[in-house]
Amino acid sequence: MVRRLSPAITLTASVAIVGLALSACGSNSLSTSGTTPKATVAQTKEVSLADKLPAKIKAAGKIVVGVDATYAPNEFLAGDGKTVQGMDVDIFNAVAQKFGVTTEWVPADFGSIILGVGSGKFDVGVSSFTINADRKKQVNMVSYFNAGTQWAVVKGNPKKVDPENACGLNIGVQKNTVQIDDLTARSKKCTAAGKKPITQIVEQAQAKVTADLVSGKADAMLADSPVCLYAVKQTGGQLEALGAVYDSAPYGFVIPKAETDFAQAIVDALKALDSSGAYKQALSTWGNETGAISDFAVNP
Repeated sequence: MVRRLSPAITLTASVAIVGLALSACGSNSLSTSGTTPKATVAQTKEVSLADKLPAKIKAAGKIVVGVDATYAPNEFLAGDGKTVQGMDVDIFNAVAQKFGVTTEWVPADFGSIILGVGSGKFDVGVSSFTINADRKKQVNMVSYFNAGTQWAVVKGNPKKVDPENACGLNIGVQKNTVQIDDLTARSKKCTAAGKKPITQIVEQAQAKVTADLVSGKADAMLADSPVCLYAVKQTGGQLEALGAVYDSAPYGFVIPKAETDFAQAIVDALKALDSSGAYKQALSTWGNETGAISDFAVNP
């Protein structure tokens, strides 16, 4: 991702409801998955793409997808606590339909997904992975969306947080995300200038990062722009976005390094979805039309 246990905290009634809904997304122990309806698959399958599926997927008739289902609205668990839903899910389910197969979404720790794709545990990884040089050394990445980093604070910014001068503050962030690198670099600038370092409050799930900010444990938080803005909305006005989105970069589907043909076929499927309007429809469902791209590519 541009992204991706502390003591219990007490929230107001309204935020407690939100917290429960979001923290329910955080379970990585569930193996129950959402699947693409077969009837829909039969209507949209494109033979030219289906021929490019790896033999393992052809035989199984499904794509096993590793996902960290704690990152609403991109990927999170529905109210039943089992079905994985979200923007990324809608897009990749539509891709799978182009290949004529279903999807099996398997929740996992974010930091384990790329390794799982490399080992064959997952056929694909879909979890708001920002494309960067280190990840491209390990796997193929297919671009499908553009996101940046967004900060958030308590409504009114009572602690006068300035992202450009956050020295000495406690900042919430999700484990294994590129925002960790962002905060580390900012903190080094603080200490080099003789100021106090930034204290990172690192949580496994974004829902917990948000809860830390609401409770006052953190002075601010940062995350991928669509995720941060969604979290702000879910708190019912108790939080607000701070500053503009920056460091925009594409998200990528994670494909095994050896399966370049399959990765290119996914690009072709995305182009077909863009032409039909289905791609932008999936984004609009979650209010993320501004992140749409048209230059889908393998390892851009």
